[in-house]
Amino acid sequence: MTATANFLAIDLGASGGRVMLGRWDGAAFALEELHRFHNGPVEVMGRLHWDHLRLWSEIKTGLARYAAANTEPLASIGVDTWGVDYALLDRSGRLLGNPYHYRDSGTQGMLKAAFARVPRAQIYEITGIQFMEINTIYQVLSRVLGGDPQLAAASDLLFTPDLYHYWLTGRKAVEYTIASTSQMLDARTRSWATGMLAGLGIPTHFLGDLIDPGTLLGDLLPAVQQETGLGAVPVIATGSHDTADAVAAVPDLDAESAYVSSGTWSLVGVETPEPVINDKALALDFTNEGGVANTIRLLKNVAGLWLVQECRRQWQREGSDFSWDDLTQLAAQATPLRSLVNPDVAAFGSPGDMPAAIRAYCRRTHQPEPETPGAVIRCCLESLALKYRWVVDSMESLTGNRLRAIRIVGGGTQNLLLNQLTANACGRLVITGPIEATALGNVMIQAMATGHLGDLASGRQAIAASTPRQHYEPQDAATWQEAYGHFLTLPL
Repeated sequence: MTATANFLAIDLGASGGRVMLGRWDGAAFALEELHRFHNGPVEVMGRLHWDHLRLWSEIKTGLARYAAANTEPLASIGVDTWGVDYALLDRSGRLLGNPYHYRDSGTQGMLKAAFARVPRAQIYEITGIQFMEINTIYQVLSRVLGGDPQLAAASDLLFTPDLYHYWLTGRKAVEYTIASTSQMLDARTRSWATGMLAGLGIPTHFLGDLIDPGTLLGDLLPAVQQETGLGAVPVIATGSHDTADAVAAVPDLDAESAYVSSGTWSLVGVETPEPVINDKALALDFTNEGGVANTIRLLKNVAGLWLVQECRRQWQREGSDFSWDDLTQLAAQATPLRSLVNPDVAAFGSPGDMPAAIRAYCRRTHQPEPETPGAVIRCCLESLALKYRWVVDSMESLTGNRLRAIRIVGGGTQNLLLNQLTANACGRLVITGPIEATALGNVMIQAMATGHLGDLASGRQAIAASTPRQHYEPQDAATWQEAYGHFLTLPL
């Protein structure tokens, strides 16, 4: 570990973005938020898109705020974002249309369409990726089947962080961890699965060179330097998928620990040296995404706090503006384990009246319908904790490792009730923190690339020294075991 340095993390999530300053003092990191801004889908004529030009403007505002308030030079800048979404560029490097949002309706029915061309088992054997209609492969297949002329005109396909890397530096490259979310890579060779894509009828002429986390992309373009007031700052590709950065930032992650990156999505997994691709993994529909430092993130995507967020949005539309703390307190007062849902039911995946969808599910499964906000949120949180139990138990069967602890990172760790419910449901010690795992992982990987940290192990030690953690012991084992038995009967 070496001398002090400042790093900027551009961290874009599906509901908001930040530009974060990470100060390294030689032993630990301190984070400072420079700029926060909203993100979300924009509906145009029935289709959902991302507003990348506005996000680009917000990013430059954050960079300018550093330049205006600090005289110390920056060691580097890194970008991370959510997975699967992408942009198409023409031969001049210009955007071809507004990139689609992963919850756009265009991918409906694409799993069935894909399997009619290439068998499901064959796709999994090559990619090792969980089947979700939001995956890039089904987004692109939708455009193929719809005859979208942008595909033929496209010179480059860049995933969301790659697009911002290009706008920052002028270099077009595809970072490995973000590409691994697409279901378009061969998980074993870590290269584009061109044969499988050809079988699906997906063109490959726009697929670019893959680069590893920690790659130096180049300095800020002169125009960006001038607009922001920054100099020729290096830009480094971190684990450009936000979950890759978050998992890199999990302190003490070992073979006996599962992790949960908790936010809009919950990514529940373990770190492995190689992909786990076999009939059992296919049956359980687990994913093998690329990690930092030649690791694999064997995990399951779970709906996460999306259910709670959508409930809150619906109540806001109805005139009740509950805070997050309000909802957690109401849930804590509600009757325990009265009604449960499977969080990953398709009906919960789209924006809309989530409380009504939850009540309909409970009615369909002959359970009491949660009527009050507290009962609805309690149902969401308990169900989420029990889904974590199913994922962790399944990972034990896949890896043969006894998982004795669950390490939760991300914004979802601020829901203390969910943390305790997770310990209860899973019957395992839960350790939470850091909250800002993605931003910390981002700056940590930059520090590794610039020589301020030696390797991933020393980076995790530095993050452990940078942030407090909390422990939750499991309670009420018999009650939760009975609830888990009931949860396992619920339909997906």
